[in-house]
Amino acid sequence: MTEETKQNEEEQIAANTTETTNNNVRYNAGASSRKLIEEDDREEEVMLEQFTHPYFDEDPSIGQSRYEPNVLLSRGCCNKPECYKVVNKAERDSSSKLNVNNWMSHIKSPSNAGECDIVEVRFKNSRKDFYRLPEGLEICEGDIVAVEGTPGHDIGIVSLKGELCMIQMRKKKVENNDNIKKLYRRAKAADIEKWLQSIDREEGMIYETRRLADSFDLKMKVNDVEYQGDGTKAIFYYTADDRVDFRQLIKALAEEFRIRIEMKQIGARQEAGRLGGIGTCGRELCCSTWLNSFHSVSTSVAKTQQLFPNPQKLAGQCGKLKCCLNYEYDVYVDALKSFPELGVAIETKKGKAVYHKVDVFKRLLWYSYQNSQELIPLSVNTVKKMLSDNKRNILPEDLESFAEKIENNK
Repeated sequence: MTEETKQNEEEQIAANTTETTNNNVRYNAGASSRKLIEEDDREEEVMLEQFTHPYFDEDPSIGQSRYEPNVLLSRGCCNKPECYKVVNKAERDSSSKLNVNNWMSHIKSPSNAGECDIVEVRFKNSRKDFYRLPEGLEICEGDIVAVEGTPGHDIGIVSLKGELCMIQMRKKKVENNDNIKKLYRRAKAADIEKWLQSIDREEGMIYETRRLADSFDLKMKVNDVEYQGDGTKAIFYYTADDRVDFRQLIKALAEEFRIRIEMKQIGARQEAGRLGGIGTCGRELCCSTWLNSFHSVSTSVAKTQQLFPNPQKLAGQCGKLKCCLNYEYDVYVDALKSFPELGVAIETKKGKAVYHKVDVFKRLLWYSYQNSQELIPLSVNTVKKMLSDNKRNILPEDLESFAEKIENNK
């Protein structure tokens, strides 16, 4: 082996040794960095375990429990009722639709009039009716009672009694005569047990009825089912655009469930009231909490209140115009009586000014010249005077000199 070859081999060995050393250094550096990262991750996990927040930390029980709807809420109670035990007011108010507060409970009847022998009884959701008490039976609000049905008997909870009950009768135009049904007694343990069994069957009956309606190709929507307290009859609430021939459906339901069938058609507003929900305002629907009389709402009501006719914003959950549009309508009508006729143009020496919009509460009207985008706010009295002057062929110089100053609230 020559000296030159030997020297080349030594240089090659030295180069390999250097490369191996560099690789070991890089590996050790990478391993140490990975070790530091793992240690940092463990420290962060320990810090996260030590930090607990009542709102953002996950509850280990979440996802393990299954939500089960309380079918008794639609009847006006939260817990399973007991025989001869009054359902307390807090429980009735927290779960009932159209709950009431008897503010006249401490007021005694006039001396020339006897005690009111009629009570108001609530059933499922918003259904209520008046019943006459038998002689010698004392009933309290919240009592579970057996009342006259058609046929048989029904089970409900007393929601109102006394003078306020008579006021409600006058409000609903119910006459105090022999046509008022009878209240039999307080519900017994057997009555309550059969009542609860009937309530448990309602949910399954809804789905079965919808399936049968689809099989008969009926253009109807079954919204709710209410069993009578004795379990011999069921009321089916449905909505439909046109008349529905449901004779085959009734026959199929009678064969399936072996009970008497009654069909009741309700409107879209009544459907929303029975089912309940949350409105765009963030509160419970008025029709399911306190509103029991529905008045027609037209688009002119929205125009009077200067609302943009957007059907998506003006419609409620029922698909109709919101009932709350009527709440302030009378106030707007009274306020607009002192306003000049809206939409009338003003003639000035500078040119013709056309009407754009109005602010009822600030009592301002906005005008602009033709072919101009600048809006000029004018007070109600100023517009009245200008319009009266125009009728006498008197033209103001311009509108800018009469413009109102508007402060921008930031």
